[in-house]
Amino acid sequence: MLTGIEEVDWASLGHAYGPADDVPALLRGLASADSAERETALDGMYGAVHHQGDVYDSTLACIPFLIELVADPAVQDRGGIVELLTSIGGIELDDDEELDEFDPDDEEFIPAANYAMAAAAIAAGADVFVGLVGDPDPEVRLAAPCALASLHPEPGRVLTLLRERLTVERDTEVRLALVAAVGRIALRHASLRAETVEWLGWLARAAQDPGLRLASLAQLARCAPGEIPDDIVRWVTELLEEIRTLPLRTGRGSGGLGGGMDAALDDVRDGGGVGGGCPGADGAWPGVPSLAGQVREFLEEHVASRPAPWTEELLRTLHAALDDRVDDRIALITAQLRSPDRWQRSDAIWLCGGLIRVWRGRYEEIVRLVGTQLHDPEPRLREAATSFLERLFELGGPATDALVIRLAGDPALPGAARDGFGGLVGRSGRDGALLALARAGDTRAVPLLARALEEPDVRRELLYAMDGLGPAAGGLAPLLRRRLAEVELDEGLFDRAAPLLYALGAVRGAQALPEVLRVLRGAPEHRRDWVREAALRTLAAFGPAAREAVPELRGLLTADSAAVSSAAARALWAVEGDEGDVLPALERWLRPGSSAPEWCCAALALGAIGPAAAGSAAVLRPGLASRDLWVRVRSATALWRVTGRVDLALPVLLAAWEENRHARVDIAECLAEMGPAASEAQLTILTELTRRRRHNAREGGSGSHDIHQDEKLMTLCRAALARMERGVF
Repeated sequence: MLTGIEEVDWASLGHAYGPADDVPALLRGLASADSAERETALDGMYGAVHHQGDVYDSTLACIPFLIELVADPAVQDRGGIVELLTSIGGIELDDDEELDEFDPDDEEFIPAANYAMAAAAIAAGADVFVGLVGDPDPEVRLAAPCALASLHPEPGRVLTLLRERLTVERDTEVRLALVAAVGRIALRHASLRAETVEWLGWLARAAQDPGLRLASLAQLARCAPGEIPDDIVRWVTELLEEIRTLPLRTGRGSGGLGGGMDAALDDVRDGGGVGGGCPGADGAWPGVPSLAGQVREFLEEHVASRPAPWTEELLRTLHAALDDRVDDRIALITAQLRSPDRWQRSDAIWLCGGLIRVWRGRYEEIVRLVGTQLHDPEPRLREAATSFLERLFELGGPATDALVIRLAGDPALPGAARDGFGGLVGRSGRDGALLALARAGDTRAVPLLARALEEPDVRRELLYAMDGLGPAAGGLAPLLRRRLAEVELDEGLFDRAAPLLYALGAVRGAQALPEVLRVLRGAPEHRRDWVREAALRTLAAFGPAAREAVPELRGLLTADSAAVSSAAARALWAVEGDEGDVLPALERWLRPGSSAPEWCCAALALGAIGPAAAGSAAVLRPGLASRDLWVRVRSATALWRVTGRVDLALPVLLAAWEENRHARVDIAECLAEMGPAASEAQLTILTELTRRRRHNAREGGSGSHDIHQDEKLMTLCRAALARMERGVF
């Protein structure tokens, strides 16, 4: 076994962490009789040799040995090796990716040819996977279909093999993997698509197993979105109800349905959950429990006690195929949230998270139903509901009553102990529920926030959520003031003080002026400008009540930092309303040679001052022609606010609207101020309001404020359109 491994000059090859001289030990570890050693070796392969999907020269050198291991029935856990090979050989790059993502000047440059060579090398030995579809080990049979569909050079032969195997395979999850692989072939090979779509349609109607029918329907929708039946919601709901009544049996997770160990490892690493995946300081790989082992344990725990754990992945596939059919997806999720099966409800919450993050729609009923999950005895379901509601902000309104009940302590929850906060939830769950309530703008959060502020540690997001509670939050100022007074003026000052300063500005807690000045004056050198800028913003929010701070504000007008200088000017204007010293301090950052961030800071401050800064219009105008988009946007909005010159600002803003979608919130705010004077923008506004996809939706990631920012954009667009239509100046 592993013949010739010593003939490879591994030290001359590399992986993610340097020379690859440790790779032979990893390959031998994959063949070990010890399960812990096998797991550690697989972890090392993903962590270094195939780090984050990369293909190094050492990865290429491993391929013949990995194929040899797969072919040897004496090697245990070969399913994991098959998944590793599938990941190594399954990356497909188009021309744009080759040009955009692979920079030869980068020290970590990986030639695009490596990926093509990996695919070719594994394809040359892909016949090894043919023999695995009937392997005695179900984990091997689970991994083999995806490998064949992704890597074998004869897709027609593979299609026949997979369909024939389905007639004799008895393992449910392997059967689902066979159907998923057929769908993958249809997507990859247009010449086989019509035949495959017809077969999937037949299987969706004819199969006896409801799981198999659901899998066929999901792949059919994926391969032929135009043929999705109109009654898809009814069909899927009935299948889910039928699956719910299946006898309880232990599942192995969703491996083979499109995820597998590779995807699970990426999810855990990206999410910062289980650590691992890189060698220690001594160069040795960490001992068990390895990352691969921990992921496997996580997957096993995730599917424990579930009658059909594979439905989660099937529904993800179906939702991805439904894409912009938002109403159908909402109806499907709504039906799941009403299911007596808590696992279906849990799956629905995660599916809804992906839906609401990307698509605009009417989510009131879904949000209300998610709120009802806060009272379920299952803690993981409550956690999922809370996590979902945290990101909704104003869209969370329909769930606020449920959040209040949850925070007050739900007597319907058996066996829970009160946490000293008046509720039955743990600290993290309580903070999440309170954050969701505050972000929804519900003033019932105020007394609960007061209790939270009495505790030693306060989740920082709670402090940043106070800006949506209005005057009702004013009573929190004394508590915020006390906490700010307790903050030490050391190198950790910014992290501890910035959220408190923000909250004090949001509640207009001017009685905390002495404490804010203490922070401003005592900021240490570490992050001093950041601390000063945060304190100055708070003083600006206090307005004339911060008159005692005027000497400090005047002194900071000449600061070396544009952010600090501009914040001081803005605060001084808010306190005194005299532009005499303010405008020159800002104009010094609006000169040739100023950086884009410096220019933007000054322009924002001038815009906040408004018509009183009309004298600075001449120095703002060159910014309209800047190469930097944000300089153009900040200059145009400031010019409008100080001069009212729509003719100068509007063309720049409309061009930037099309150039960078992330500028649209700021631009829409300015258009709403312009009203009918910006009627030229009416079509742009209407077009945005008719889009179903959120303006800031992106693949593979999201931010905690993405939904809120898009909802804010739509609110501003509606306001702008209403003013234009009414003709109100």
